[in-house]
Amino acid sequence: MSGANPRHVIAHHFDARITGLLRERWPDFAVVEVDAARAWRLPPETSALLSGPSRVWAGAPPHLPDNWPRGLRWVQIPGAGADAYPKWLLDHHVVTTGRGVNSVAIAEFAMASVLAHAKRLPAAWIKRHEDWRTVQLDTLAGRVLGLLGIGSVGSEIARRALAFDMRVIALRRSVERPMPDGVVRASSLDELLSAADHLVLAAPHTPNTRHIIDRAAIGKMKPGLHLVNVARGGLVDQDALLAGLENGQVGAASLDVTEPEPLPASHPLYGHPRVRLSPHVAWNSPDTLDRLVHKFNDNLTRLIDRQPLIDVFNAA
Repeated sequence: MSGANPRHVIAHHFDARITGLLRERWPDFAVVEVDAARAWRLPPETSALLSGPSRVWAGAPPHLPDNWPRGLRWVQIPGAGADAYPKWLLDHHVVTTGRGVNSVAIAEFAMASVLAHAKRLPAAWIKRHEDWRTVQLDTLAGRVLGLLGIGSVGSEIARRALAFDMRVIALRRSVERPMPDGVVRASSLDELLSAADHLVLAAPHTPNTRHIIDRAAIGKMKPGLHLVNVARGGLVDQDALLAGLENGQVGAASLDVTEPEPLPASHPLYGHPRVRLSPHVAWNSPDTLDRLVHKFNDNLTRLIDRQPLIDVFNAA
């Protein structure tokens, strides 16, 4: 790629503000906003794609489109996982993930969920004189926070949990990679489940992790455990979760992700008294897209300079 060649085209699935940021950084490139409702219909000259979230690809064709730009060299996606993108997109191109872009925001959301459960918020708040009463609350100090997965998001969660004097235990796929300071390595999923008061799911969705929280896993949890899912809905067998909530093995669940998204209108997770449901918003913050554009710019510079790209997706 040469910055002086006007034929190079950066396509993206965001709004005019992102177009402005990209044009400011790459004045010699054409920058084109692509209708997110047809994410796969790119200008034929597209060289680099800053993709939108996986949901914009929901209606994508099953195979590489005939009019797909043959000169597309690289795709940047906004999230850490690529499981919901078309297989042909991942198979035919270098794809880099947004690992780390949203980690702090997601970690804050996870800890807010843990705090809300321990401090019974918003149930502890009152609006009438008649509601003035003592409410039994829990503490985080000394409680065990379990992490299923401790990559970028999990590490940020661990750091915040340790600041609350929680004990943090984590299960990591790679036994070679060290744990962050203060985090205890779980030797098995069973150990993690039996130790945790709050279990946060921060693992990728892969064939090996699909429904990793199933009936058997729930049966091994510490009774009354609080489950927090800020990763992918597919990690949890939702029928098993509902059964665990009903029999008390699971004390509560804070779910920012579900399967599918959105849930059908009649799904029993809506309105369940021990479920806090949010519409996949943990990643969101005022500067989320700015951080994504910064990462895109960094990787595009590396591509031009023929340097290794950061956070290349690996399906293995």
